[in-house]
This record gives sequence, structure tokens and C-alpha cells, in this order.
Amino acid sequence: MASVEAAGSTASAESLVVKPPSHPTYDIKAVIALALAEDAGDLGDVTSLATIPSEMEVEAQFIAKEDGVIAGIALAEMIFDQLDPSLKVEWSVRDGNYIRKGMQFGKVYGCAHSIVVVERVALNFMQRMSGIATFTKVLIGGGKNHRMGLFDMVMIKDNHISIAGGVVNALKSVDSFLKKKNLKIPVEIETRTLEEVKDVLNYASKTVCSLTRIMLDNMVIPLPNGDVDVTMLKEAVEMIDGRFETEASGNVTLETVKKIGETGVTYISSGALTHSVKALDISLKIDTDLALRVARRTNRA
Repeated sequence: MASVEAAGSTASAESLVVKPPSHPTYDIKAVIALALAEDAGDLGDVTSLATIPSEMEVEAQFIAKEDGVIAGIALAEMIFDQLDPSLKVEWSVRDGNYIRKGMQFGKVYGCAHSIVVVERVALNFMQRMSGIATFTKVLIGGGKNHRMGLFDMVMIKDNHISIAGGVVNALKSVDSFLKKKNLKIPVEIETRTLEEVKDVLNYASKTVCSLTRIMLDNMVIPLPNGDVDVTMLKEAVEMIDGRFETEASGNVTLETVKKIGETGVTYISSGALTHSVKALDISLKIDTDLALRVARRTNRA
């Protein structure tokens, strides 16, 4: 792996690579092998086999057709290596971790057969494997995940609370379960009203409680003018007064996040980071000059 150019200086490429999170049940190499096998079927890439000499070596470049943030470099490298260990990959990123429109950010050298297969598998891999939690976790840009799955954190949500008969009963059940199983893992409970916050705090003040974080759900109220009212959220944060971590959830956007953060809440969660993400259009091209000329016809480079 070569050095990376960022903000006008050369920095170690390792500083840009965010490794996939560990998971006790996922074998990432096996998932990659499954994706490769799915594409190859029982005949392989018949188009490349028919048109590209097996001994051919070429250089190809990734081209980002719009501005965006690159994610999954480590995963891409795993795909390259698993497909063909002889492939050489160089990452070249300018403007920090930001990919400028039309700018080369990667080179791949190796067998042309591998290049074509990599284009299909590596660039579509995240979308096709979106059901695998390991590949949809947000780690770049300072992002932090609640949990990897259902096993490593107790997250008491609205349906759990409804079945248990209220926030206090839900917490009692969790405390009993964790004690019985001799487990020490983080516990978060969702609250939707200030009354629920008061009930949680009252319970925690009277017993040894496993609770670590209180979610303040939909306490950010959207206004007709596009602004938000964070009065309720701020009141809840002040009520908790640092006794537990707090998390704001609901109506979080780039426009509202600053105002939400000013309430003093510990964490802000945003589902839009994953469920509403816009895919970045990236192509892998051998004839970069021609590809750019074609793309400029439609203002895509």
C-alpha cells in the first residue's frame, strides 16, 4: 500500500483505513468468497475469459463521479487480496478523507481478468451484502456504534416497555436477568416522555441498577418553519444531570444536529446515516482519459 496524499501533505495510508469491526459469528472472508462464487457461477466471467488474454496486465483507476466520502477501503483490500493476491493497490486521497469529483483515488495493477471481476464485486459488494451487519456499521468520521448485534448490549425499546408494563418493570426484569446470567453489559432504556424519565431516575435512585444510558426519543419537536424545538430534550438532560449517559434520537439532520448538541446531551443518534444514505457513483476504468471525456458529456466528471 502506498502513501496517501491528504490536505497537501503525504500521510500514512493506515490513518485512512478503518478496519471492519469484529463479530463473533461473521467470517468476512467466507462472505467475500460467497459473493465471488455468486458472480462466477459454474463458468466464471465468460465475457472477460472471451475478450481478455489471460497473461494481460493492466492499470485501472477508480473514478468518483461526484463528491463523497469513501468507506470500506479495508474491505475492498480484502476482496482484492482474496481474488488475486498478486494485485497491487494504491490509495491516493486528497482533501483529507474527501473524494473530489473526477479525482483518481485508487490504482489497481494485475491480471485484467481480476480487474473486471473486482469492478463488479468490490463496487457492488456493500449494497449486495447490506443485510450483513458488519458491513453496515458506521465507523468513519468519528461514528460509534451502539452494538454489533442483539447480544452485546441491552437496549430496552418501546415494545419491550409496553410488554413489561412500563419502564420500571422493564428495568427490574433486565436487572434480574443480568444478575441471574452473571452478565455485565451496557443497558440503555428508551424514554418518550418526561414522566418516563422521572420514573427511571426514581427507580435507579432506590436500587443498584444496571442502567448506563437513557435514550430521549422524539423529544426534538419539528416546527413549521423548518426549525426544531429542543426545550423538552433540554429539560430531560437537566433532569438526568449527568447521572447517566443521555442519547437524543429522532428528527436528527445535518441542519438540526448542532442545536440538539447544545442541549448537553451525551450522544446523538441518526438512523439516516445508514437507512437514508446516498450511494456514491464510482467506476473502475482502464482507459481513464476516454472515460472522463465521456462522463463530462453529462457533467458526471
